[in-house]
Amino acid sequence: MRLRTRLLQVLGCLAIASAALQADRLVQPASIATTRTGDATSAPSAQHSAALASQASANLFAPGLATLEVIVRRNDTLDRIFRQLELNLADLANLRAVAGTRTMLDRLMPGESLRLQHRDGTLVTLERNLSLTEQLRVTRAGEEFHADVVPRPITARALLAHGVIDSSLFDAGSEAGLQDQTLMALAKIFGWDIDFALDLRAGDEFTVSYERIFQNGQYLQDGAILAASFINQGREVRAVRYQAPDGSVGYFSPDARSMQKAFLRAPLEFRRVSSRFSTARLHPILNRIRAHEGVDYAAPSGTAVYAAGDGRVRFRGVRGGYGNLLEIDHGAGIVTVYGHLSRFAGAARPGARVRQGQTVAYVGMTGLATGPHLHYEYRLNGRYLDPQRVKLPDATPIAPELLADFMRQSAPRLAALNPPALPPLAVTVR
Repeated sequence: MRLRTRLLQVLGCLAIASAALQADRLVQPASIATTRTGDATSAPSAQHSAALASQASANLFAPGLATLEVIVRRNDTLDRIFRQLELNLADLANLRAVAGTRTMLDRLMPGESLRLQHRDGTLVTLERNLSLTEQLRVTRAGEEFHADVVPRPITARALLAHGVIDSSLFDAGSEAGLQDQTLMALAKIFGWDIDFALDLRAGDEFTVSYERIFQNGQYLQDGAILAASFINQGREVRAVRYQAPDGSVGYFSPDARSMQKAFLRAPLEFRRVSSRFSTARLHPILNRIRAHEGVDYAAPSGTAVYAAGDGRVRFRGVRGGYGNLLEIDHGAGIVTVYGHLSRFAGAARPGARVRQGQTVAYVGMTGLATGPHLHYEYRLNGRYLDPQRVKLPDATPIAPELLADFMRQSAPRLAALNPPALPPLAVTVR
């Protein structure tokens, strides 16, 4: 009797295990397919796997639409995604045949999201955000597909942020609620007047009027800077955004002079200055006093180096202690020099024209260098000048016929920098 009971228990356990194995076989393909549309290089967490299994099981046992959110990976194509999800490839061919859709679907961007709905592998809808304000929406109608570009309404709200620098611009900006990209835009606007690696001091302050972009009530990203004030070592510099009737956008001083000058103060995103311009410096490798006729910017290898101004590449190659060296002739006797480079940008070939802000090379430590940095020189008629102190050519004023329109747009934006809630800024106006 006891043996018979034991046999029944064993048979019951085997039945339960068999049922569990069969259920796992049903769930597993959908779970893997869904996971692979996200990140195939890492395994999902146990909680995430359970959620995927539950969704896959529901799709298998409850006929109806299955909705998938697909995060595009590098080198992904729709063909690859359809194969991973085991969707009907004939639907993909019909989808791409719809007039106008092929160009909107062939080039996917890593990190973007696609939303698909299918029923047993048959595509029903596909949605892709083309931009911040437009979405491609493809829907099935029988055996055909119809495509529409539908608007994605956004709203912009103007906000004001104020910060005082204690340790760094990024720390002060973060405390003021600004995103990193807005701080980089702020540094770019004032980059012709302030060297953010050399000139910043504790106690410097900034006020920024900027937009925040919302969609369906949800914050998406920071928008454009409308106006800004930066007080650096007691000197105030102001800038305001102006959009001309032809749609072009630029930043100008309150007296309508362009913030963009002929040369950048620093030819890379602001970094730590490791050595300043000096007529007598102890060379860290040669161990003797010699002139340091440029400025060294410490930065990781591979950091992009920009052309300080418009010009023509006159030398690209290896030269002594400079290592990999690039020289740009800007005309009027001005030459800028970039040394210790790891490599050159393809467009910066000898004789090629380059534009201000164009990437021409990358930071390295070739030649006589103790660490990765950019050595930057500014020469006028063969004479070495301090790049951080040389007077840059005056900015070009706004066209006279646009002055009235500029004043109309800029007045309220500049006024927003000094709201009643904030005390007036007691500084010396430039």
